[in-house]
Amino acid sequence: MFRNYCKIAFRNLLRNKTFSFINISGLVLGMASAMLILLWIQHEVSYDRFHHHSERLFEVWTNNVIEGKVQSNVNTPELMGPAITADIPEVEAVSRFGGGGGLLFTYGEKQITGAGNWVDPAFLKIFNFPLVEGDINTLLNDPFSIVLTQQLAYKLFGNVSALGKVLRVGTDQNFTVTGVLKDLPGNSTFEFEYLNSSMLRQSKGFTDKDWTNVGPRTYVLLKPNASLAVANDKLKGMISSYSNKRSGTESFLYPVSQEYLYGKFENGVPVGGRIEKVRIFALIAGFILLIACINFMNLSTARSEKRAKEVGIRKVAGANKEALIGQFLGESLLIAFIAGVLAILTVILVLPSFNLLINKELIFHFNKPEWWLAGVGFILLTGCLAGSYPALFLSRFRPVQVLKGSFKNVHALVTPRKVLVVLQFSFAIGLIICTIIIRQQLKYGQERETGYERRNLVYTFMTGEVRKNYQLIKDDLLNNGFAAAVTKTQNPITQVWSTGLSMQWKGKPENEKVMVKRYATDGDMVKTFGMQLVQGRDIDVKVYPTDSTACLINEAAVKTMGFANPIGEIIFDDPLQWHVVGVVKDFISESPYQAIKPFMVKGPKEGMNVLHIKLGDKYTTAEGLAGVEAVFRKYNPQYPFDAFFVDEQYAKKFGEQQFMTRLIGLFSGLAILIACLGLLGLAIYMAENRTKEIGIRKVMGASVASITRLLTMDFMKLVVVALLIASPVAWYFMDQWLDNYNYRIHMSWWIFALAGMAAIAIAFLTISIQTIRAASVNPIKSLRLD
Repeated sequence: MFRNYCKIAFRNLLRNKTFSFINISGLVLGMASAMLILLWIQHEVSYDRFHHHSERLFEVWTNNVIEGKVQSNVNTPELMGPAITADIPEVEAVSRFGGGGGLLFTYGEKQITGAGNWVDPAFLKIFNFPLVEGDINTLLNDPFSIVLTQQLAYKLFGNVSALGKVLRVGTDQNFTVTGVLKDLPGNSTFEFEYLNSSMLRQSKGFTDKDWTNVGPRTYVLLKPNASLAVANDKLKGMISSYSNKRSGTESFLYPVSQEYLYGKFENGVPVGGRIEKVRIFALIAGFILLIACINFMNLSTARSEKRAKEVGIRKVAGANKEALIGQFLGESLLIAFIAGVLAILTVILVLPSFNLLINKELIFHFNKPEWWLAGVGFILLTGCLAGSYPALFLSRFRPVQVLKGSFKNVHALVTPRKVLVVLQFSFAIGLIICTIIIRQQLKYGQERETGYERRNLVYTFMTGEVRKNYQLIKDDLLNNGFAAAVTKTQNPITQVWSTGLSMQWKGKPENEKVMVKRYATDGDMVKTFGMQLVQGRDIDVKVYPTDSTACLINEAAVKTMGFANPIGEIIFDDPLQWHVVGVVKDFISESPYQAIKPFMVKGPKEGMNVLHIKLGDKYTTAEGLAGVEAVFRKYNPQYPFDAFFVDEQYAKKFGEQQFMTRLIGLFSGLAILIACLGLLGLAIYMAENRTKEIGIRKVMGASVASITRLLTMDFMKLVVVALLIASPVAWYFMDQWLDNYNYRIHMSWWIFALAGMAAIAIAFLTISIQTIRAASVNPIKSLRLD
């Protein structure tokens, strides 16, 4: 019997080549799209879950009440790690993870810059990054020990073992390589090329002993069977206790395995994060697969008259309804299997390009049995989903009606087939609307006024002899015309490295916490950045020696601090007091979609790490940058010159929206393509079914245009209904999405009109291909007797 069913299934596929091609093509596109999305989802949900004992691995977070709201932060006081080890017996191991920055490594004639961090010796026992060389128990026990990743070790030593090699770091320190790690996997939130020991900071007296300052992140591995609630209870008031009650900060442990997906906190409570994006794309995968399955359902039921007699004869011969359902489901599963194999091949072919699009390294793990099981399950699910309705529909035919020839397809106002077509296009149009809105939000943010001039503005980090020779470098750049202005700053203009919570000013309650972003400059910041002064002047130590403790504030700070006349006001930021000399127009250093926070730009009493250079107009950008590099090599020959364009760094702030736009745009295009494939199949079936009607109409004088309009009108009505359904649903969900942004677009009517016109135009072109051909057939051929 099974063999007989297989023969019939293959005969039906070969007999109806056009419909078989449309069915299989739609399923291939739908299944391949869903597979790509599911591969990405699998990668996202696997972040930081590969560590052993991940269920016992936590990070210390802190809560502070700031401006009436609880704000959560991952940075902790530097002394917190040792205090946890001493005070909380439920903890097995602790490690801090601090910013180490980029270091210049020299080995022989090779000079390589690597980015990394300082950690406690227990770090590589807590986290399971595979070790290629070295002893896990002694890796970072020496202040001048260092662990490299394979990639950095290869750059420095080639294929020779790195273990025991001595590296010069910077210009005056030697480090011994005590271990080499495998390169970090793509599903790790950590990004480093080297790790050095926290013992170096201790030996040099760099440890920050102020419990009110935050710096490194702190990770904790609990003992087996230890109570998380008990550990949290002991941790909660630790900062306040050690800071002599000066801080109202509360601490808690949060699972490392949850941070990547659930790292968004509101008022001290986790409310989601990247998981929202994962859910969106899971829905898109489901919608696309459903659209492909609907194609199969519609085409299978549309051609039901062709198989009605087969069903009647089988029932007369004794087949029951369950046997017929099994047969038709088996045919669906066969088609799903063929489509599934082709979909896997398609995914393998397009995966490299898809990886480039999403900037990830997704892999099809053919060597893992669970992946094969998942693949088989996916194909079975698709086959059952696509074949369930046709199987039930075909198996219910009554043999008396079918064999007497009285069976007719129903042409009602509302039929399951029409509902399914509307459902298909509702999904597709909804995705198009979402794509347009996300693209508009992206454009809206990109066009927002930044408050500074990004063009030809570059920055470089102060390494080696740059601090010592800063004035010589600055004078050389200005005198040769390579730079129009130069300023020394605390951090890049596109980033925020420092935030104050305990600043005081006239009229502010002493215990109230207000978040103020900190920045610093040695002067000429307004000129270099092209900022707009609203009041006062720029910081200028040469003309005003007291400007070493001067500061600029932005408009948001004036409003928050309640200054009627800000010039001359005093701001206390322990241990110094700063006098306001100017107010600058609000500028963007963080997200372009969020409200601008209060900013305080301090004078040169604060530490400086970055040089910003406004390239001069005397040379082209390339010539100017080459001149700047020559000057830096002259005064800092031991270090390579690395410059970053501010406009390129600013553009990276839109990565999330660009990712969403690219991916949703791609899959909305595929969704409309799959839906149109189904529409084409229905149009072909309709033309076949109405051949004689078309012939009679032509004999009666109907034109090709009028017949085409007649045949397409029913389908166009369904697309319009889909637009009416999709528009309010898409508006609701996108309004919820846009609520995440303070700086957002307002959805205009033209977005929905454009999506509707695009869907109607695409559907019309798809149907017209077949209807014009059918309307152009000579009526003699249409009306002849078979």
